[in-house]
Amino acid sequence: MTDTMLDQLRRIAGAEVVRREPGGSVRVAPPSTAAVAGVMGMAHDTGWRVTVEGAATWRAEAAPADLILSTRALDDVDATPVEPGVIRVGAGAPLERVRRHTLDLGGWIPLDPPGRPDRTVGAVLSTGTDGPLRLGVGGLADQVHRLTVVTGEGRVLLSDEPAHADLVRLQLGTFGGLGVICEAALRLHELPRTDTTWARGGSRDRLTAAAREIAERHLPVMAVELFSPALALEGEWLLAVRVLGPRDAAAIVADRLAAIGGGGWFELPPERRILLWNGAARGVTSVPVTLRLGVLAESLDETIDTVLARLGEGMLSASPASGRLRWSGVADATALRELRGELAPREIPLTLERAPWRVLRAVGHFGAYREGAGPPLEGLRERFDPRGVLVAALEGGMEP
Repeated sequence: MTDTMLDQLRRIAGAEVVRREPGGSVRVAPPSTAAVAGVMGMAHDTGWRVTVEGAATWRAEAAPADLILSTRALDDVDATPVEPGVIRVGAGAPLERVRRHTLDLGGWIPLDPPGRPDRTVGAVLSTGTDGPLRLGVGGLADQVHRLTVVTGEGRVLLSDEPAHADLVRLQLGTFGGLGVICEAALRLHELPRTDTTWARGGSRDRLTAAAREIAERHLPVMAVELFSPALALEGEWLLAVRVLGPRDAAAIVADRLAAIGGGGWFELPPERRILLWNGAARGVTSVPVTLRLGVLAESLDETIDTVLARLGEGMLSASPASGRLRWSGVADATALRELRGELAPREIPLTLERAPWRVLRAVGHFGAYREGAGPPLEGLRERFDPRGVLVAALEGGMEP
């Protein structure tokens, strides 16, 4: 990048937010959506390759690029809801700060993704990493009221415009490969009166059977999650059931759980409850690879066996009712490709959430089966990033 180009970039984004990195790339943290659009427009015109970054706490390794676009400066959070039940937040706002702010407003944002509490909202949305509360409140798309995105050529798109009504569905979980999420309007939920967790340990097969029975009985629970010993911080597998809501909901669930899985349920004290849910979320960042699978409840045991055989136990969590399995650990590209290949005939999508760049580059975030079965990636690239400015290994073997 020439000095003339660097000066032009400083005029667009501000001199104080542009700097050269030791490796030769340039880092820029635009302070507004308009500045992001200007930067992306310039990248489109000059042919720069751009990688998008939040707080850099989730991904294992940055992708090689001419320009690192950080969303850290897009961290505004509206003091009051922009409309009833909705709060607008910048993509660079840390999730924990958004949580605290909404609590002050008497509301609740039910986002519990894996990772550290300082993960940015934009990172959570672009990677599509929801957590156990998916069972009770729905996926990320259910929590997003409106989205503002800048495309690879610098266009600003709003999801509430008729021409872009599908923007939320298409942008969530595409790992920054189709645009830069700049702002989101999130749905506020009523603050629950109680937060209670029951758990029981035991053999994995017995616990998955109990989880399926809970789903069949339609208990009023927000999360039912199976944890491997490494995540549960126990010597055995653990099944945890979380209730958030009115106070009488906890009593109802306690009574009904007593008849499920042969009993043995115990209520976690508050400190243990917090350690379980928060510790499991943060623990996955201690290893370099995280993946998620979409799996039906009836095939969960078989799928877990397949994952363990290919990758080892690692840190594994699963929710039979919401159809999600997440594994974190150490794995190379060969093992990940073999696992994806074994799951493909069963039509089980494997999404590689995070890994060192060389592994992502070889395997890709997505395989033949993609969550949500959206439009072909080639067509989406043409729509949102026709010159391939944005660097993201959406598919294995893509150009860096």
